[in-house]
Amino acid sequence: MKPAEKEWTPKILAFLCNWCSYAGADLAGISRMQYPPNIRVVRVPCSGRVNPYFIIKALQRGWDGVLVSGCHPGDCHYISGNLVARRRFAVLKDLLEYLGIESGRLNFSWVSAAEGEKFATVVKEVVEKVKALGPAERLVKR
Repeated sequence: MKPAEKEWTPKILAFLCNWCSYAGADLAGISRMQYPPNIRVVRVPCSGRVNPYFIIKALQRGWDGVLVSGCHPGDCHYISGNLVARRRFAVLKDLLEYLGIESGRLNFSWVSAAEGEKFATVVKEVVEKVKALGPAERLVKR
């Protein structure tokens, strides 16, 4: 590596529930909590609204990792959307592992609107996990 080159940092795409996780991210920002700037946020009405196709397309387009975060079980504004998401992503994670995608590339978490510190911690953990895996190579269309 040349001295002028920067160390590789992963690109993480985060799908955040509007009611809880996005508000938690907002609280982390307002409270000036430090977390890696590696994520790009897509605000969705509910984590249950995230289609697995969105995640597969993100990985194909070169994102190194994906985070889906929603309301805690029992707190969903759409009654059971977060439970639907949990079941859906358990199956998707197995499918991606079958295709040779490391399990650390897809992450799922529960973060409420009052948990800004937890959101910052989750982002740090996801970035560390994906950084340890290195750049995404499988499934990526160049």
